Amino acid sequence: MSRQRRVVVTGMGGISPLGSNWDEIGARLRACQNAVRFMEEWQDIHGLNTRLGVPAVEYSLPPERYTRKTTRSMGRVAILACRATEFALADAGLLEARTLLSSGRVGVSYGSSAGAMEAIGDFGHMNDARRVDGLNANSYIRMMGHTAPVNIAVLFGLQGRVHTTSSACTSGSQGIGYAYETILHDHADIMISGGAEALEASYAAVFDTLFATSTKNDAPHLTPRPYDRDRDGLVIGEGAGTLILEDYEHAKARGARIYAEIAGFGTNCDGAHVTQPRAATMATAMRLALDAAKLPPEAIGYVNGHGTATELGDIAESRATHEIFGPHVPISSLKSYMGHTLGAAGSLEAWFSVAMMLENWFAPTINLEAVDPRCADLDYITGTGRALECEYVMSNNFAFGGINTALIFRRLP
Repeated sequence: MSRQRRVVVTGMGGISPLGSNWDEIGARLRACQNAVRFMEEWQDIHGLNTRLGVPAVEYSLPPERYTRKTTRSMGRVAILACRATEFALADAGLLEARTLLSSGRVGVSYGSSAGAMEAIGDFGHMNDARRVDGLNANSYIRMMGHTAPVNIAVLFGLQGRVHTTSSACTSGSQGIGYAYETILHDHADIMISGGAEALEASYAAVFDTLFATSTKNDAPHLTPRPYDRDRDGLVIGEGAGTLILEDYEHAKARGARIYAEIAGFGTNCDGAHVTQPRAATMATAMRLALDAAKLPPEAIGYVNGHGTATELGDIAESRATHEIFGPHVPISSLKSYMGHTLGAAGSLEAWFSVAMMLENWFAPTINLEAVDPRCADLDYITGTGRALECEYVMSNNFAFGGINTALIFRRLP
């Protein structure tokens, strides 16, 4: 009889609006400062109501790895994904493990909402102008929905499975969840997992058409306001987050540092409406994760909420959380600091949740001054954060299409 596999996190890294390493990010969270800014670059877009965005911090690309040849197939979203993965592989002690990476037992499960917008625009220009000017052999590779995981696989020489999770706001969390399941069922020993997104005005326009963006253009520091009575919408951010997942025995055998264990994962679909979330199926996703982990709700010490600062989303999510956990579970939203990073949200928020769990301190939802009375009664973390020691944390994400995810991480003794 085969042994029961366990899946652990042995590397974490990324590029976010708050920093590209945990020291920078943790300091920004403890300072309760968001990274939202007025986007001068969007000033000339007629009819766009929001002018707010949250760019990732500046980062460098080592020229010996990111040559003209290796980057010609990458748009910004793939470059973010590859650099975040490089950080995570280095953190796991695997960056130079070429034989292992190419063994066929290492794969990638990664996503983004879409490929590079500039390449998509090039094809749109062809349709409008009836000319192929500007298109080349790599245009489609930059545009395709699986540009992030494919470029990761090529750059690091992977020969295992490739899962593409292009599911908008759950791209990153599904990337982690499907990587977890891949290792659990012995299809890989190591999986690179996560998600990425590049900041584009077109993404802001998507939510603008739904009247779901914040228009506090003259007060970027006061928005977004998840769960708050006076919220006025979300702000789009960007970044990439990568978690290296590994079979527990494999990690122990090579002497890897282990950050946490993935105890459970749940995902499902509302099957009702593309943009109107349902609390009942959100709650079911959380219950699926608890069932997978064989845990009662009271075992969860903290919930990292999706918390987009949209009316329908905040209300449905809070009610779903209350249905499972009741009023006493601590919850906060990291989108109050870095906006909604779309395909990167699930992976960045999972990374931050694990790091906060290990530090016994959890960031508050900033700008949450008066909870919307239509939101459920929960233990919303505000102020300067909270010292809290817990064995399990849950990180939740919900996406267009009614796609719901819940991940449970366990602190190992």
